[in-house]
Amino acid sequence: MGRTIIALDFSGKEEVLSFLDQFPDPIYVKIGMELTYGEGLEVIREVKRRGHQLFLDLKLHDIPNTVRGGMRNLARLGVDMVNVHCAGGIEMMKAARQGLEEGSAGRKRPLCIGVTILTSIPQETMNTELGIPGTVTEAAIHYARNAREAGLDGVVCSPHEARAIHEACGQDFLTVTPGIRLAQDAANDQKRVATPEYARQNGCDYIVVGRSITRSADPYQTYLAIERTMNS
Repeated sequence: MGRTIIALDFSGKEEVLSFLDQFPDPIYVKIGMELTYGEGLEVIREVKRRGHQLFLDLKLHDIPNTVRGGMRNLARLGVDMVNVHCAGGIEMMKAARQGLEEGSAGRKRPLCIGVTILTSIPQETMNTELGIPGTVTEAAIHYARNAREAGLDGVVCSPHEARAIHEACGQDFLTVTPGIRLAQDAANDQKRVATPEYARQNGCDYIVVGRSITRSADPYQTYLAIERTMNS
């Protein structure tokens, strides 16, 4: 599988399956809240039955015991990557990993990554509304270090923080970066965006691409072009 994760930001299962039919080989995809809440877990099972790798993006954030139980059940779906909010704290993140280990039952445990600062949040909003001082990069590094201490596999961050997080937490600590747009595409609701070229140069391990591929005239060829960029 490649380094590009396609965000399946569709409203229904039929749209998802029709989109995936355009790809001759299994790919890495992301399913988030909209699709999961609209279609339930069956859409996840169907995507996995088709052989695709799946990042289930539900951003768990609750008391440790609740997150542990939730992750135990998500692991049973056979997904490949899940996430929590780093803001839940180290004990919650440890509980998330424990739940995944319990639910994997001899299978490979899903990767668990922590969300640092959402790519829709600029520094001013982080400082004034969230009450987090300093720069976005400083906050992301702080969260990433906590995630590393908790035993998580990596974090979600913008491409602008990826290099600094690798320097602080090691090259083996994954950086999964949304907010990726082709140069000609609109940023939409994202604030801290970047191109695939920028992401590769800054050491991003995985990029998450949505509209630039899903709304492309030829999604498969657009995907291949982005993969070539990420692996060049």
